[in-house]
Amino acid sequence: MNRQLKIFSGRSNEALTARICEYLKLPLGKVRFSTFPDSEFHCKIEDVRGRDVFIVQPTCPPVNDSLMELLIMIDTCLRASADRITAVIPYYGYARQDRKDEGRVPITAKLVANMIVRAGADRVLAMDLHAAQIQGFFDVPVDHLYAGSVLNEHFTSMNIPADDLVIVSPDEGSIKRAVGHAKRLGGELAIIDKRRLSAEKVVQENIIGSSLEGKVVLMFDDMISTAGSICGAAELVKKKGAKEIHVAATHGVFAGKAIERLEAAPIDSVVVTDSVPVSPDKRLSKMKILSVAPMLGMAIKRIHQHESISEIFPGGDE
Repeated sequence: MNRQLKIFSGRSNEALTARICEYLKLPLGKVRFSTFPDSEFHCKIEDVRGRDVFIVQPTCPPVNDSLMELLIMIDTCLRASADRITAVIPYYGYARQDRKDEGRVPITAKLVANMIVRAGADRVLAMDLHAAQIQGFFDVPVDHLYAGSVLNEHFTSMNIPADDLVIVSPDEGSIKRAVGHAKRLGGELAIIDKRRLSAEKVVQENIIGSSLEGKVVLMFDDMISTAGSICGAAELVKKKGAKEIHVAATHGVFAGKAIERLEAAPIDSVVVTDSVPVSPDKRLSKMKILSVAPMLGMAIKRIHQHESISEIFPGGDE
């Protein structure tokens, strides 16, 4: 395995790639980046002729820079005669632009998929895509991982009695995710009726399902971006009598005023993974960051050895 497999990191999350390499006991591939005075990116890599190459680069903020760097790295490996190139994208930027919800708007998630494939990627490894159907946007194989098991393990260690626990879906789109967590963690299920008024503003009005009076509430989502939705949901469940509120998401994007909102919200803990790097100035005292490096490392190893990825999730993938 060590003779053929080569892992490179873009600059968007070098710490995660280092953890993946540590898990696999492999050296990180050598790459030299530079930025020209006019802001163009450039890179040069070590020899990859005939190698099975994995490029780890979440397209997180600054999204356009991260994406362009990924495309350049793929093209570099292609022109250097790599045998196979896998784009490892723990966080897929533009994923929320996955459909035409009104006239004269793009489907940018599909455009980005086309660019990655056209650049030369032979396959993609992603994690918790905002919409599972994005896998179909790529004309190459996509392995889709779920960080739910990593989050569940954390909450299981808290030993919350099932009688005290309620899994709350922050909106209708997260119901399937909430049901999956409830199956594995126990407890009751509740759903928040969320209405989006604009790209920046949503309102939460009603709760459907179990009573929250005196309960420990867990809320799961794929990402926390501006945190408006999740903080609004937390305020609502607090009004309904929840005694503890814990929020978890795979991707901690924390854009705009997210940290200020989370700090002010009635939330006892915020749990995210290291799919997106969280800068020191955004690390709240009530924040816990879990690593998905072992899961990604295991998936990379299995892809390299032509083994099943689904076996990573023996009890289901949510």
